[in-house]
Amino acid sequence: MAEELIMTARGSLVASGSLASDNDMVLDQSSSQAVMQPPSSTNIPQKAGTSVPPQSQMPIATVASLIETGPVLTVQNLVCTVNLDCPLDLKMINFRTRNSEYNPSRFCGVVMRLRDPRATALIFSSGKIVVTGTKHEASAHLATRKFARIIQKLGFKVKFLDFKIHNMVSTCDLRFPIRLENLNQMHGQFSSYEPELFPALIYRMVKPRVVLLIFVNGKLVITGAKTREETQEALDNIHPILRSFKKQ
Repeated sequence: MAEELIMTARGSLVASGSLASDNDMVLDQSSSQAVMQPPSSTNIPQKAGTSVPPQSQMPIATVASLIETGPVLTVQNLVCTVNLDCPLDLKMINFRTRNSEYNPSRFCGVVMRLRDPRATALIFSSGKIVVTGTKHEASAHLATRKFARIIQKLGFKVKFLDFKIHNMVSTCDLRFPIRLENLNQMHGQFSSYEPELFPALIYRMVKPRVVLLIFVNGKLVITGAKTREETQEALDNIHPILRSFKKQ
């Protein structure tokens, strides 16, 4: 009778999941003894020597690198020039090309546009071309080459001289608000701030020679740099200054 009660109680415990069934028994090949598998719940302490699968966690180094990552610069526009070294007939260029505009009463040059890469050229009768709208140096060079090739196909004996990037416009978000009034008071020799005329503080950096537009929400526009290195140097110089004027 006692054995029947024990067997009945054991069966009910197995059915409810409180006790491992015979299917949960695993044969240890080294000792040929039956060893009970540990339950799936992590609240029950494990025996010494029992291996527990490691939990999937992000490495500490990865977390630290994410925390220490500084503000990221994004190039928005490049302005470059080239000299074709020959006089150009702007009326003829406008008449024989697509995607071009010429209104001498409003502007003295032909405005021509490309789709790939997306760029705009200002073409002058002296043979000078100003190209804007690209976001990478290689794209700027390619677009300028394409504009020169279009003009060459019209019969002009063009050259490709003195290609140069004159201005790199970049943006950045510092992700914290800035006390622009205090910044202007402390750095008045470099800055000007008239919020009734323009919402940003204008900061003229001496080295590198760039101009920064600093907005109260922490967003920056950096203009005047000719290389990405100059843009990054300007950000590295201004970032600790702006942190000291962070709104609490």
